[in-house]
Amino acid sequence: MWLFAELGPASVAWLRQLGAALVLLAWRRPGRNAWQGRIFWLAALFGLVTAVMNVAFYEALARLPLGTAVALEFVGPVLVAAFGSRTVRDIAALVLVSCGVLLIVDVQWSASTLGVLFALAAALLWTGYIVLGKRVADVGLGVDGLAVGLAVATVVLVPLAWDTGPVWRSPKLLLIGVGVGVLSTVVPYVLDQVVLRRLGQAPFALLLSLLPVTATAVGLIVLRQVPSIPEAFGIAAVVGGLALRSKRNRAETEPL
Repeated sequence: MWLFAELGPASVAWLRQLGAALVLLAWRRPGRNAWQGRIFWLAALFGLVTAVMNVAFYEALARLPLGTAVALEFVGPVLVAAFGSRTVRDIAALVLVSCGVLLIVDVQWSASTLGVLFALAAALLWTGYIVLGKRVADVGLGVDGLAVGLAVATVVLVPLAWDTGPVWRSPKLLLIGVGVGVLSTVVPYVLDQVVLRRLGQAPFALLLSLLPVTATAVGLIVLRQVPSIPEAFGIAAVVGGLALRSKRNRAETEPL
């Protein structure tokens, strides 16, 4: 809240990446191998996709309610989970999610076309985050790859730092920025790498199915953002589709 009051959304996202990159580099100290050849370029691409995803999402948040932005962004994990879908349950889940997204877009498009576009861009980038994150985990880079990638992204996207002046004059804001980087990037993304190494892309995507619900609840309780009736139905349809797909996935993985 304090950062958004002082900085633009893109600058907040860049500050988040900076804080996360510094903490990860100090913690992991990636070896020379992580900075060379194809492994480096994979990590760099992963970091850039992750950073731009966060920029797009923050820009969407500046224009849309929290629950709506998260529900639209969730198209990304749904696309990942949809690959290989062949059953009636899969199709029903995708129809529910699609209808939900259409309801949300129909409500928000006239109010903030740009916000919807940013949220959908974040969704596509989230797809890339999951796919590339799995590759980073599979080649053994893991958290070291995340550290290298975020460091590269922070340097490449340094033009976004043009209005971060107030942060450097306020130790409190700087501490908040580093804290956001740790809590919003280091902790969840490190856990993502652990989970992605053990699970496939689709199961991982489905683990995220509660995010639209929690985002809507936070938006309602903390920010007093009350969804309209069509918007609420849209969010419910997205969550319902994810739950339906998740139920099938659990049934497939239960031991006999």
